[in-house]
Amino acid sequence: MATTTTPNASQDVQTLIGRLLIATLFIPAGFGKLMGFAGTVGYITKAGLPLPEVAAVIAIVIELGFGIALLLGFKTRWVALVMAIFTVATALFFHKFWADATQNIQFFKNMAIAGGLLSFAAFGAGRFSIDKK
Repeated sequence: MATTTTPNASQDVQTLIGRLLIATLFIPAGFGKLMGFAGTVGYITKAGLPLPEVAAVIAIVIELGFGIALLLGFKTRWVALVMAIFTVATALFFHKFWADATQNIQFFKNMAIAGGLLSFAAFGAGRFSIDKK
């Protein structure tokens, strides 16, 4: 039988700070992709992925749009799950961990970020969120 506990004020603040910290990674990256759309398409093309323009739009929507949603705590569980899947896919397609130390760090950084996002998918946004209003 599962039991539930109500988060305390400290946990709600920590959850808010966690959302803020993860969002500060995604929102500027999405904005940069939007402002440098041609470069983003070129980078995706170089990686050999199909439909690079569509992939660039998806990346912008997830990083910028979903990043803002995560920050605000809007539809947090679903947003975080999609962002976690996106982050793992990004690691697999763009960070060849066997290539060198830098790529290894980038790959496992993405895995750690996905882990944090899965925590939001599992436990939600906390009290200080649109989801709780």
